[in-house]
Amino acid sequence: MGNVLAASAGPSQVLPIPVVSPLPTVETSSLSNDLELKNPGTIEELHKKYKDIQPNTFEGAKIILYKSLSNHFQVSHSLHLSQTVPSGYRFCATYVGTKQGDTTDTAEGFPVILGDIDSLGNLNANVIHQISPRLRWKFAAQIQDTKMAATQLSTDYRGSDFTATLSIANPSVFTNSVMIVGQYLQSMTPSLALGTELAYQCGPHVPGRQVSQVSVAARYGAENSVLSGTLGQSGLHACYYQKANDELQIGVELQTSLRLQDSVATLAYQIDLPKADLVFKGAIDSNWLISGVLEKRLSPLPFTLALCGSINHAKNNFRLGCGLMMG
Repeated sequence: MGNVLAASAGPSQVLPIPVVSPLPTVETSSLSNDLELKNPGTIEELHKKYKDIQPNTFEGAKIILYKSLSNHFQVSHSLHLSQTVPSGYRFCATYVGTKQGDTTDTAEGFPVILGDIDSLGNLNANVIHQISPRLRWKFAAQIQDTKMAATQLSTDYRGSDFTATLSIANPSVFTNSVMIVGQYLQSMTPSLALGTELAYQCGPHVPGRQVSQVSVAARYGAENSVLSGTLGQSGLHACYYQKANDELQIGVELQTSLRLQDSVATLAYQIDLPKADLVFKGAIDSNWLISGVLEKRLSPLPFTLALCGSINHAKNNFRLGCGLMMG
């Protein structure tokens, strides 16, 4: 039987082996990196994108001289002449240590010590230190008229996808007063972060001798935009930031006070012209307050000219400031 089949089949032919294309591989490493949750920062930095484009105006004349004494030590001298705020001389010093923090993409030096003092002896001091890769400690103190006006101690614990903060301000065993604030911010997705804040204050000047407040916070960030907000018993604070292009950034802020039954909306923007070494920040709010700041780098000299102004049409109030920064 086998011979008959072999004879009828004739000469044997080798069939071609079909080529099967491999299945497309999915890069699990890149996919996991896109879905990996990062540290969301602190609640204090929730509206940072919008705050950076807000104009910071001043009234009168101001001269600031910056001097770097070394890679870690810098001082500045400033002279401010104004009719609305106390005029005078102010000295500021900044020291940045050699210890490198590794919790962010940009290397930072620790400890950081900042201090400024005016001609009357009023002092502001800040100390920031990275105790461990995830634990950061901050201390701030203010002395006015030879008296300790305010103190605050804060501790930040930065996990891989969350940040917990505990702050204690103005503790006093003599008046039995203290203010404690606890904050927690958690990354839910690569774009969404949710958090909460609990504040407690007690003292003789507090109604009922003690008061507490709870608020919630949220932030949603896209590639070129950030939407953030906080909602609590005192009111609502919401901000939206949008980077239109490399030259234009726009932001909107809404502040609502439930106690005062009042709301204020502000539109702010920033224009960067790198070829002209010029930066302009402007803002207008619902109370018809218009403000703007123009900073021009006077190349090749190490000088920066600042012109700012604000006008309130409702109150018929106008202020103008001019400053020169050297160094």
